[in-house]
This record gives sequence, structure tokens and C-alpha cells, in this order.
Amino acid sequence: MKLELLEHYKLVDLSIPIKTPAPEEMDPKLTAGLAAEIEYLDHKDTRPLVSGYFGCRPEELHEGLGWATERLRTSTHAGTHVDAPWHYAPTSSGKTARKIDECPLEWYFGRGVVLDMTRKKSGETVSVQDVRDALAGLNYTLSYGDIVCIRFGTDQTFGTAAYWSEHPGLSAEATRYILDQGVKVIGVDSPGFDIPFTKTKAKFAQSHDRAILWEAHCAGIDYDYSHIEKLANLDKVPEKGFYICCFPVNVYQASASWSRVVAFVPKG
Repeated sequence: MKLELLEHYKLVDLSIPIKTPAPEEMDPKLTAGLAAEIEYLDHKDTRPLVSGYFGCRPEELHEGLGWATERLRTSTHAGTHVDAPWHYAPTSSGKTARKIDECPLEWYFGRGVVLDMTRKKSGETVSVQDVRDALAGLNYTLSYGDIVCIRFGTDQTFGTAAYWSEHPGLSAEATRYILDQGVKVIGVDSPGFDIPFTKTKAKFAQSHDRAILWEAHCAGIDYDYSHIEKLANLDKVPEKGFYICCFPVNVYQASASWSRVVAFVPKG
């Protein structure tokens, strides 16, 4: 018997996988500490371990086999993940910033809204006017409970080095504008909420204006909120009229955690 919910909604995966990348997928300057190292152990590999647990000989195990398991060495910011305010700065809204296990669960289930920013080029930022224009085009007013997803189309290059180095980002002003509407979660389908580090570095070399350093993230110094990085498949959901679930894995006192982000899209 199907769950009643699934009779009315189809589920769309908005996540990229956590995987060990091939060398050609990586840009070492941008991906240090973010790549996953996964060791796969199959049923034969674990026979000595499992038989030791049970005090039996390997051949006495069912079919003479153990269990399959994996060992991961990676960052909480690898794959599709949710950032906590603690990631941005030690304080948020004048208080000690929340870590991921301290953020309210109700933040992570809400109405999905997709703002199409695919016209933005790598290194460009989304402005307040861009957000206003996109919302006007949808005839939509943001409010508490909305999960706002910015679609750049960067997920189309996932699996290449360009994924890490060629994407737009949000401006501090646009981030603050969205948060001022009561929004608690903003997501992007790029590896970073801001423009790539190399492009920020080039801009800073010209202006030496520290306001542009990690500008969208640093809005979290004044606003208690989460954002999602490395979304995918935003082109497969409507721009409004659906729900998003993005609960983070409960990693104790962490700055972020992985999430299998799923859209609930009404059928028909």
C-alpha cells in the first residue's frame, strides 16, 4: 500500500552524491579538504572482522561471508550540505552562532521557491533587483517558511573541474534582502554561496575592499539562518507550489552537515 502522501506528490532528488572524484574532476586549489575518500569493503573483505565479533570461523558465517560497509574521510561541507550559522562566524545576530545540531528542525521543511538566475555569468553576483524581478515574474511574495533556491545551472557541470571554478554567487545585499522577508534557508546549485575564491581574490587585488570577501556568507553575522550548497536538478521542479525537505544529518556541534534534499512536487 502506498503512503497517502506519495499518491499526491512525486519526489525529486535535489542532491549531488558524495563520491571519490576522478582526478580530472578536481581543482586542487579549490577542493582541498572537500573531496571524499571512500573505502569500499565488500562481504569477503569483512569476513575476519565479522567472524571475530561472533567468535566463529569465517566459513561458519552465512554463506561464509561478512557484511558490506564503507569508510569515509571527508568534510561536512562535501556533497549537498546545509551550513549552520557557526560556519559563517562565531556570532550571529549578536549571540553565539548556532551549530548544525542546534538549528530548529522546522527551518528545513518548507515551501520551495526557485529563482532562475541562469543568465548570470561566472563571477557575477545576484543583486537585490535581480531577486525582486524574479519574484515579480512569479507573482510571489516571500515569507517565513519559504526555502529559496537560486538556480544558476552550475549542477550541469558536476563531475568536471569547471564545476568548482566557474559559477556566479549571491551578493551580500541580495542575501540580506531575502532574509529580511523572514526566510530561514537559502540554497544554491553551485559549490559555493559566493563567487569562486579565485574571482574574489582578483576583485580584492583591485579594490582591497574587505566587504567583498565571502560577502554572502558573512550576512550570517547579522542573520540567524542556514543555507544549502551543491543543490541539483532545480530545472526539474516548478518555480513555486511545491515543498522541500532538507534536514541535516545530526553531527554534534558541527558547522554543517550533509542532506539528501528532496522536493515534494504535486502530481497532475
